[in-house]
Amino acid sequence: MSGFASLRLALSAAFLGALLHSPHVAAQNAAAPAQSTTLGPSGLPLPRFVSLKAGRVNSRVGPGVNYSVDWMYMKPGLPMEIIQEFDTWRRVRDADGSEGWINQSLLSGRRTAIVAPWQRGKDARVNLLDDPEKDASIVAIIEPGAMGTIKSCDGQWCEMTFNGHTGWLAQSLVWGAYPGERVKN
Repeated sequence: MSGFASLRLALSAAFLGALLHSPHVAAQNAAAPAQSTTLGPSGLPLPRFVSLKAGRVNSRVGPGVNYSVDWMYMKPGLPMEIIQEFDTWRRVRDADGSEGWINQSLLSGRRTAIVAPWQRGKDARVNLLDDPEKDASIVAIIEPGAMGTIKSCDGQWCEMTFNGHTGWLAQSLVWGAYPGERVKN
């Protein structure tokens, strides 16, 4: 690399570093998650979380009944993340990262979540707390991979119900609500 090219590269990196560390840009980046949401053809935000309405839902390889079924979900209420829309079809992603197309009539706006699916199969437990505080008393102990209904999330904590037990979990421990997202179900 020539001396001029390496000088130009170094100056560009220094300028970019200074720009990224300026208070104005830092404030914009802090607000970026809320602004990065785009609206789909339905007028609803993409991506967004929903849940399955039925106990037997086909996930297809494309947006239509002429596409083959790739996967069948057997759990009503299972949370799904809508990542794309086409007509009445929604491209969804599950907690394991599998993607497919499901007709919108089989999806619900009711919010559910899975507790720490990334810890499934490990010897880990999550405490369901009485209050949204890390030192609150324990209501129940939840296994990773358990599914519950979201009552609300304030951006840091989610109030959820699991088989009749209601309590609070750190929002970072659930798959079904985005970090910092506020939810009122």
